[in-house]
Amino acid sequence: MGSADIRVDVVYATPACQIEKTVILPRGSSVETAIRASGLLKEFPEISLTVNRVGIFGEVVALDSSLDDGARVEIYRPLIADPKEARRLRAKRGAGKRR
Repeated sequence: MGSADIRVDVVYATPACQIEKTVILPRGSSVETAIRASGLLKEFPEISLTVNRVGIFGEVVALDSSLDDGARVEIYRPLIADPKEARRLRAKRGAGKRR
């Protein structure tokens, strides 16, 4: 790793497991470059950079965002349910159980 390089972790989680790949890239590389370099797009063909949102340390960012050394790039799966609706349904189910 040269002084002009950065180390970036790229992560993706499925319901069964979480995968983390570390890549070494030139300083100023983008989120998209890191994802492509990680090999996750080949390993998980369900990932679509036009559909899946991406983030750095939990904050959603654009694919062309530049990276700093030590960044954690996250690829998010599409939500299957609205979180607010799911929370409302859980609360409704739990309301009848309290005494």
